[in-house]
Amino acid sequence: MASNSSSSFGLIFQLGIIIIFLFCSSGAEADDISRASTNSLNSISCNNPYRLVKVKSWVDGDEDKTLSGISAAFGSLLPTQPENGSKLPAVFSKPLNGCTSSSSKLSGSIVLAFRGDCDFTTKAEVAQDGGAAGLLIINDEEDLLEMGCSEKDTNLNITIPVVMISKSGGEALNKSISDGYRVELLLYSPNRPIVDFSVVFLWLMAVGTLVCASLWSEFTASEQTDERYNELSPKESSNDAKEEMEKEIISINIKSAIIFVISASTFLVLLYFFMSTWFVWVLIVLFCIGAVEGMHSCIVSLILSKCKNCGRKTVNLPLLGEVSILSLVILLICLGFAIFWAVNRKASYSWIGQDILGICLMITVLQLAQLPNLKVATVLLCCAFLYDIFWVFLSPYIFHDSVMIVVARGDKAGGESIPMLLRVPRFFDPWGGYDMIGFGDILFPGLLVSFAYRFDKAKKKTVRNGYFLWLAIGYGVGLLFTYLGLYLMDGHGQPALLYLVPCTLGLCVVLGLVRGELKELWSYDVDSTSPVSTQPHLSSGEV
Repeated sequence: MASNSSSSFGLIFQLGIIIIFLFCSSGAEADDISRASTNSLNSISCNNPYRLVKVKSWVDGDEDKTLSGISAAFGSLLPTQPENGSKLPAVFSKPLNGCTSSSSKLSGSIVLAFRGDCDFTTKAEVAQDGGAAGLLIINDEEDLLEMGCSEKDTNLNITIPVVMISKSGGEALNKSISDGYRVELLLYSPNRPIVDFSVVFLWLMAVGTLVCASLWSEFTASEQTDERYNELSPKESSNDAKEEMEKEIISINIKSAIIFVISASTFLVLLYFFMSTWFVWVLIVLFCIGAVEGMHSCIVSLILSKCKNCGRKTVNLPLLGEVSILSLVILLICLGFAIFWAVNRKASYSWIGQDILGICLMITVLQLAQLPNLKVATVLLCCAFLYDIFWVFLSPYIFHDSVMIVVARGDKAGGESIPMLLRVPRFFDPWGGYDMIGFGDILFPGLLVSFAYRFDKAKKKTVRNGYFLWLAIGYGVGLLFTYLGLYLMDGHGQPALLYLVPCTLGLCVVLGLVRGELKELWSYDVDSTSPVSTQPHLSSGEV
């Protein structure tokens, strides 16, 4: 950041991070709470859907942990509201496997039994015969197993709810009971809300980032351009600074557009096969480095747009030489912010820091990377369109998993998810979780929307007869279609660009055809005199 070469390196580094991590999954979690039973026996008594269950516990009358479980394909269905359930005492069966009649009294209680030694249906029948009101089976590992029926279970008559919980959950209950405490349990299976307000907030954040990035040059007045690009070396001339600014803008061409998507696919496959906790940490470090530079650029440009002389005071530092005090202070603040987020990334509030860092990074990248015309935009967005659909919908036929969803969730890294996405917690969802949108879902359409704004400005178009406003609206509508798709698909991951590309690129093509400007949009080049154009040519610096 103290020289031209380091500035160019920062540009390439930021752009490289974003293009490689094109995880375009908005709400990629496949954590729907209900799944149809795969029972092949066609038995009415063993055809319940597998549903996630909440196990609320009390220890000596004081509310304790709420555990998660999964219901069986047999037995009675649980209420969706806790008020409709019953708080009952928990009792371990004797023997602990629950395969034979218990020597302890089970009547009117929820029986706890360990997995193993006999079928799940046998345990349920034994508990029911003993007068139990429910059965809680403790798994021998952390995963929750779907409990179905065997071929011999053709005439079941199980009328109590049967639920499996994880090994750690069972150990917690076992400890309380072994210590002589009275443990009571309440079982229920709440539904997700049809619409969670976190989706609205995420929609506003995504659309706001795209619009803000397109209009950033208006927010940071041009009169501070010299200061922004000369803040660390005040003795350079303003002409040198302007030349450096122009050098820093990367104009994407058709070849680079194709290479970007191929590189993203290659890296996605590598992550799928080799992703681990340490690999995620590498991504976190890279994300922090790029986000710090992006956040620094955004804050400095905003301050200098309001206070032109704020960057004049300098200090001499070893190796760096003469450095702007303003730039140095902001850099240290941004660095501290990123480190604090990385250390506390698993905290309940960490999504705020991740979103701030991500938004700053995307705004900066959309200032540095530009599409020259609609032809390049069409190649890039169509390649990304196919990329998104393939890695979400078609990859399971090759890899037996939706590669993009597995990588985005961090399934192969102990649940440690990648940070290259915006996320908002589901505040009103009893099951919690996050609604997410990948950076690629904002950056790909954002490149086209930013181009539309530059085109409108160069051609002196008004808001109504331009392209920027309509493409921004189209992006918002496309995002709404994405969330509608998530709802209709019961929460399964959706390739957002399946909806966003037609609503932005498709809309731009249609408007260009209707207005007779498609040819000009297709071959537009701000650096050359177009025979089609009737407006005065503007330099890249003015655009």
